[in-house]
Amino acid sequence: MIIKHHGATQGVTGSCHELVVSEQSSILIDCGLFQGKEARDSLNIEFDIAHIDALIVTHCHIDHVGRIPYLLAAGFNKPIYCSQASAKLLPLVIEDALKVGVTREQSLINACLKLLEKLIVPIEFNQWFLLKLNCDANAKVRLQRAGHILGSAYVEIDVGEKLESKRVVFSGDLGAPHTPLLPSPKPPYKADVLVLESTYGNKNHEGRKQRTKKLQQVIEKAVSDNGVVLIPAFSIGRTQELLYELEQIIHNASKKSVWHTIEVIIDSPMAANFTEFYLEFKVMWDSEAKRRVKLGRHPLDFSSVVTIGSHKEHMAVVNYLKSRKKPAIVIAAGGMCNGGRIVNYLEKFLIEPTADVLFVGYQAEGTLGRDIQHYGPRGGYVFIDEKRIDIRAGIHTISGYSAHADQEGLIRFTKAIKKPPSVIKLVHGDIEAKSELKSKLEHILSNSSVEIG
Repeated sequence: MIIKHHGATQGVTGSCHELVVSEQSSILIDCGLFQGKEARDSLNIEFDIAHIDALIVTHCHIDHVGRIPYLLAAGFNKPIYCSQASAKLLPLVIEDALKVGVTREQSLINACLKLLEKLIVPIEFNQWFLLKLNCDANAKVRLQRAGHILGSAYVEIDVGEKLESKRVVFSGDLGAPHTPLLPSPKPPYKADVLVLESTYGNKNHEGRKQRTKKLQQVIEKAVSDNGVVLIPAFSIGRTQELLYELEQIIHNASKKSVWHTIEVIIDSPMAANFTEFYLEFKVMWDSEAKRRVKLGRHPLDFSSVVTIGSHKEHMAVVNYLKSRKKPAIVIAAGGMCNGGRIVNYLEKFLIEPTADVLFVGYQAEGTLGRDIQHYGPRGGYVFIDEKRIDIRAGIHTISGYSAHADQEGLIRFTKAIKKPPSVIKLVHGDIEAKSELKSKLEHILSNSSVEIG
């Protein structure tokens, strides 16, 4: 078997991996969009798809599914396997990606979505299923919970006859331990080859108690001068985790506290839709979240949350917040600030000393988010729509809210595989992250060969 990487080798975007079973048959795992420094002028599929018998989607983040429309345009018409929750989320994500990056022509969008929905095959977690391959080899697949976002999975693929089969595991994106709402991932029993993400291969997150305390402290300080707190967040996963944590802070705060007067503005129709899906799939929540619901609490839908719908409403809110002197928390798409509604807020508020920007997720090199994170604390500037914006707002980062496992989590996941892999391929990480994780894994797993993808 050969594994070809069609993305996520130079950084953390564009995840797309091809498991070559034979000359006649391959399996594709993810088909994501390139972002930041990896962004490309042409998104055409540049690899041969004639022999690809199936696409398996680990989860619905755009860096794992954003090139699917181009895959369909190239003629792909084979099954797209994913978890049941991902099967519901995927058409929404693809529709939004088409509107933002390709076309607003609804007839073209509808044609793409119609084909997509025809190909999607929902799969239950922890159930083996056989793949139909265009060759004599046997292949079976199982999805396991990855704990990253709703519906996220890592993928086990057994290729060959029972006694001589080889198991390849693709991690997708693994969730951090003790992440709100979703259970932590449990490692597979065995893997002959492990294709492992390494986003935080050289860093460890703050603990959950520390990050919640820091979130509360940053926001309380930020709104003490009636300023606005801007939180760029991905629509799936991060937004729901933040709502969950904010509800807990408000629940614990005294009735006279400022927390009972702050509006929490969700300015992302996609985030609102995905929050509805999180509510629909409560059965997938962890035990802590289920206990809160039993107590009559609403972790994702509490009274101070305001959701913004249309673009007209969005611009009205931006201008309203600019003109008033009242604190607010704004969670807006997108997560790395390279597009989405957060950009309009940043253009208006980065120059305001009373404003604060709070980063709670990874900012890839070459993105506006990374530039603000880097230059903001030193009183620098950024360009938005070719206009220089001096940064006077406070800039804060809480790494503990990443939905990715950190270095300790990645090592713990790998070490816990009872029959450990003979080969580990590191993908989806910057070179520093992959190099440090490689060194750590080689030291701990002396019988495994660790390669950088």
